[in-house]
Amino acid sequence: MTTPTPRPMRLVTTPRTAEILRRCYRGERPEAVLERAARMLADADGHLTTSGRIKPELKRKAGR
Repeated sequence: MTTPTPRPMRLVTTPRTAEILRRCYRGERPEAVLERAARMLADADGHLTTSGRIKPELKRKAGR
């Protein structure tokens, strides 16, 4: 039996986000910019270990 291949998530940006991506991050792929932003947010919120891995669910604080 083969494991199903995960499908990429499709995101729709707001007009404001699209403008920021176009004007502030010219020459960069929007996916790369949004990935970097998500990693920085998850790190700031305490959801990542020091090595950058997602912390196990049981160790996360409730409400975060």
